Amino acid sequence: MKFTVESFRAWEHKKITLLGMSGVGKTYISNMLRKHDWFHYSGDYRIGTRYLDELILDLVKAQAMQQPFLRDLLRRDWIYIRNNIKVDDLGPVLSFVGKLGNPEQGGVPLGDFVRRQAQYREAEIAAVHDVPEFIRKAREVYGYKHFINDMGGSLCELDDPGVIELLAGHTLILYIKITDEMQEQQLISRAQSAPKPLYYRPEFLMQELQVYLQDNNLEYAAQIDPDDFTRWIFPRLFHSRIPRYEAIAEKGYTVTSQELSRVSKEGEFLELLETAIAREN
Repeated sequence: MKFTVESFRAWEHKKITLLGMSGVGKTYISNMLRKHDWFHYSGDYRIGTRYLDELILDLVKAQAMQQPFLRDLLRRDWIYIRNNIKVDDLGPVLSFVGKLGNPEQGGVPLGDFVRRQAQYREAEIAAVHDVPEFIRKAREVYGYKHFINDMGGSLCELDDPGVIELLAGHTLILYIKITDEMQEQQLISRAQSAPKPLYYRPEFLMQELQVYLQDNNLEYAAQIDPDDFTRWIFPRLFHSRIPRYEAIAEKGYTVTSQELSRVSKEGEFLELLETAIAREN
């Protein structure tokens, strides 16, 4: 959606999609707006609670069934296992996606990793397609005036034009651009020390995997240290996403992460959006 400042101000029921790297402040802003009559739709939360829930539980149960004591309890239906996913804690989803590498070091074999990546991609696409229905539910069921769509950092990786067109047709897309090199390094370090679920485009993953294997004199993925590979590949993933974000941003508006960091109130957020609209117009 595109606006003038005047038409944006007159937009009675605002619907915004936040786009950008993990850690730029999308969830922080969404949680702040939730206190001001905005419905917070978290794509990652929807993925975990709706589209990967059963797959995550199957993985956990498969591990539990390897323990005779737990196996007996599960088979007799004396215990049950459930996910406890939170908007700001996606631990079960992270455990499902896993890290590529040596299974003896907690890694996931390449074949399983690729399969889970495909399942994660399909789940994210499905979560995007749910946005229009949740826009309706936000008003008609829950009584919220506005809608904030907090999408995961891998939205730009999906290579599904219909996803972006859907979001651009139902919401104003706001790209949060990182312009400070120090903050860029901070985000990379944070992602390496406290990782979130990551989706890699298949061609990107296989290309970078071959580089890593060659640089480390390894023959196959099962020899990889999972944590080392994740730390190594994330900066490359980070920089590969920037032109993809910027291409999507052409369908919306752009603010910098520094500008967003100064926002602490709903009014300041709306003023920033007006600044972005005026800047482009």
